[in-house]
Amino acid sequence: MISVVVPVYNERPTIPIILKRIKNVPLDKEIIVVDDGSTDGTREFLESLRDSEIRVIFHPKNLGKGAALRTGFKYVNGDIIIIQDADLEYYPEEYLQLIKPITDGYADVVYGSRFIGTHRVFLFTHYFGNKILNFIANILYNTNLSDLMTGYKVFKRDVIKNLRLEANGFGIEAEITAEIFRRNLRVYEVPISYRGRTYEEGKKITWFHFFVELYWLIRQKFVIYNISLDTLLKMGFLRNYNRWIFNLIKPYLGKRILEIGAGIGNMTRYLLYAEQLVITDISDENIFYLKSYFGEYENIRILKQDIAGSELKELNNYDFDTIICLNLLEHIKDDKKALMNIYMLMKEDTRFIILSPALSLLMGSLDVSLGHYRRYNKKNLLYLLENTGFSVEKINYFNFLGAFGWFINSRILKKKSFSEIQIRLFDKFVKFLKLESIFKIPFGMSLIAVCKRK
Repeated sequence: MISVVVPVYNERPTIPIILKRIKNVPLDKEIIVVDDGSTDGTREFLESLRDSEIRVIFHPKNLGKGAALRTGFKYVNGDIIIIQDADLEYYPEEYLQLIKPITDGYADVVYGSRFIGTHRVFLFTHYFGNKILNFIANILYNTNLSDLMTGYKVFKRDVIKNLRLEANGFGIEAEITAEIFRRNLRVYEVPISYRGRTYEEGKKITWFHFFVELYWLIRQKFVIYNISLDTLLKMGFLRNYNRWIFNLIKPYLGKRILEIGAGIGNMTRYLLYAEQLVITDISDENIFYLKSYFGEYENIRILKQDIAGSELKELNNYDFDTIICLNLLEHIKDDKKALMNIYMLMKEDTRFIILSPALSLLMGSLDVSLGHYRRYNKKNLLYLLENTGFSVEKINYFNFLGAFGWFINSRILKKKSFSEIQIRLFDKFVKFLKLESIFKIPFGMSLIAVCKRK
């Protein structure tokens, strides 16, 4: 089912027509209309509606398009959400082509672009302002979007559920776009038809809104709502670092792999060769990313699983030769319970590879913001593993360069997150970390251990 969210403000001449056209679309749907304090008779018309397919919510006063959309999003039940303006500039008859990239499984978000489809030719000032905003957005978020201000934006339900939106007015257009590209979602554009209105016909957006959109584009570049997700997304930029970690564990990997706490899949992409790959996480948002990125692979199974919980029956159905737990144990309050559960999943020849933050000296603001309960020293991690029943084949520190950066940022500067510039700069120096294998440096930002059952 699709949910069509219709924000309305003073559209009495067009609202009956647009609702009729939406209803005529041959799709299973619900229509959610949010009247944003209309004073031209729109409210009275909506109050008189008696239609089970249409749900109407009223704002007591005009709050803005963004506020109306946020209200509408609270009531959606469909798997796909479509924003529909209440004027006649856009054509509901094109819903099928708008949702196709999502229903076909290769998009999380779809924008209907007015500039690659049939459109009315007029108002160069609007066209020029749109192009400048798109140019700025594409620079800020490294993309190639053609129509940021389109009224047709389509989302998977989980996308809308996880966005934190605050703009009340037309700034919602830029805010949504910025959040989508910051989250590295799969965005597609499809051509749509467009019949633009003149101001005499009721068009409401003006030159002033250009600066509103610009503000939200820039603001969202620096605002962090979810530090854990923001960190995972930035870790995706560490291509050299992630490849280096993979090369460290590669000699111990088998063909039937369980990756516990996969996050959004920064390491998973290196394991796609496996005959069987089961990936788990406890976060709904992370599961959404994993399904978006890897759901179409036939050799991959994605499960929501708490490794420290008591229900592991589904995992017991598999015969794993390798279990990987990278940067997860520090997030689990009862780390011994988690290790005991992992131990019970292992066969005699199964290898367990664990990577965790090291050195209690480094524990600081970054650890707190990321939800770390602890950092491990070599001695106490070794004791924990052996006391749980593991035979530790190898355990050592690694990433000595990262230890210095973590100490400065977390203990001295008291930062709660890394900047994208810092992440990318660090990735350039990963080649120097190869010195660790030569000089056996006795400390590092992390510990890596390879274990088997005793």
